[in-house]
Amino acid sequence: MCLYLTALNPTDAVTHGLLPAAARLGMPMVILTDQPEAHRAAYAGHAHPPSAVEPVDVRDPGAVATRVLALAGRHGRPAALFSNSDHLQTATALAAELLDLPHKQWRAAQRCKNKFLTRHTLAAAGLDTVACFEIGPSDDVTEVAAELPFPAVIKPREGVASEDVLLVRDRSELVTEVARIRARRGSCTLIAEEYLAGELHTYDTLGDGERLHHFGSWRTSLGEPPSFVESGRDWVPSLPEPVERDLRAQLSALDVGFGACHAEFVIQGARARLIEVNYRLIGDTMDLICAELLGVDLFAEVIRLHLGRPLSAGLPVPSTVDRHARIRYVAAEQAGRFTEAPPTSSAELPDGIRLGHRRLRALGVTAALHGTNRDYLGVVHAIGPGPEAVGAAIDDFVAANQWSVTA
Repeated sequence: MCLYLTALNPTDAVTHGLLPAAARLGMPMVILTDQPEAHRAAYAGHAHPPSAVEPVDVRDPGAVATRVLALAGRHGRPAALFSNSDHLQTATALAAELLDLPHKQWRAAQRCKNKFLTRHTLAAAGLDTVACFEIGPSDDVTEVAAELPFPAVIKPREGVASEDVLLVRDRSELVTEVARIRARRGSCTLIAEEYLAGELHTYDTLGDGERLHHFGSWRTSLGEPPSFVESGRDWVPSLPEPVERDLRAQLSALDVGFGACHAEFVIQGARARLIEVNYRLIGDTMDLICAELLGVDLFAEVIRLHLGRPLSAGLPVPSTVDRHARIRYVAAEQAGRFTEAPPTSSAELPDGIRLGHRRLRALGVTAALHGTNRDYLGVVHAIGPGPEAVGAAIDDFVAANQWSVTA
């Protein structure tokens, strides 16, 4: 039997999370991708490389299903078919359903991926109504969004990584930014929606189709508007009961309940209002940090769920975790060549603090300034007995090192 995983570009979650976890479970894994050369390069010298990297149109569920069947004789019958890519959840769920394998509900995957459908579903369920307008490639912005309240947020309907997510203060800015986004992205469909003020948090879960387990939440710090670039996160061991009840009701309305899910929301009073739902593990290396903080094999748990097994007994409850964690992203402030950074490292510090740094861009790479999470150069995290101690450890590390981009 073999695990089959669909992917676009290589990611830390697969390279440092799912592949080692598959090895710990004693199961081979085949990567199905439309970028085989990039994956083969990423796993050169890897301690637990995939059995094979196979090219396939991973956005086509029929192509994925038939490719798995064709490969079964060479690599083993499929025990699971899944993905950690935002873009591939629906196609992979459909392919897994075609093969009678455990899978997410494709409707849920599509409701999460398509942010207009997310808003529609929650409003139809009577759980939250947010003013939201879809702007098609040929739509007149002022006509379509005539009733939009300001400030407002504009974003790609199926976007990721905060790309082209912007706060606009009035109709004039809306028109200007839509034109700029269309110039950069071409004829994509956007949404413009009411701005939801409040502290941004995450709600991260695992589900086996019967039970949904909340394994963590983080309070997210953002950079200066109009962009929404995440600059750091702090562990939140517990949420107010009404907030968590709201979140579970909204995820249920979306039919979220299988595998990993990462939701982002703001708290307004005692109320949780979803910003977006990513039907996969929390990203930007937070999945790796969660596993370290919780002391649980998070990636192996994801694989077990897709093998059709129930949630493991004894998964940690966030409020019982007696440590705090904080992370800070170091981001480029200009376009250019990445020339200097500390190496990826981890260290045990006095007073029970564990400090880690991971490079998120290779030295020597030249990149534009995106104004998104794609500007990250590295991430520093600390886990220890309390917020002050881990904050000081991160401050000291950042002050003692340089991340340089040369124009």
